[in-house]
Amino acid sequence: MAELLAALQVHGAELNIFATLARHPRLFKRWSAFGGTLLYGGELPERDRELLILRTAWNCRADYEWGQHARIARAAGLSDEEIARVATGPGEPGWDPLEATLLQAADELHRHAVISDATWAALAERYDERQLIEVCMLVGQYHLVAFTLNSLRVEREPGVEGLPG
Repeated sequence: MAELLAALQVHGAELNIFATLARHPRLFKRWSAFGGTLLYGGELPERDRELLILRTAWNCRADYEWGQHARIARAAGLSDEEIARVATGPGEPGWDPLEATLLQAADELHRHAVISDATWAALAERYDERQLIEVCMLVGQYHLVAFTLNSLRVEREPGVEGLPG
């Protein structure tokens, strides 16, 4: 397990998510391959991916995921103001139509386990078939992560922000 964790260090530090989930090595290995594909090898633009993840973290009240992905979102080009605005949702002024639609898709999947026809049609104007599949799987993956980390009560690393307000 030490080798596995060493390979997953970020900036030389072991993240609590990995230290916790690696306690089930077989699941961890398969989950990290799937999650890594979505995070590092997906077909959605980074900014769009992070909007979906942050909104999912907000919807699930996932403090740990919010903190980690706020940092990743900044690297993907989101401003601090935009990151904070994710919490207010798709109806908040300032989002462009695609960004509002992404936040709406995350909300619909969270509340109803399906993207509405209108939201799907709006996404399909911008994304190809693979990207549309990825939207659903990305939100689902981060629900899995949120439910697990919330239930296991995984703590944020020192200095990592939590959910706003």
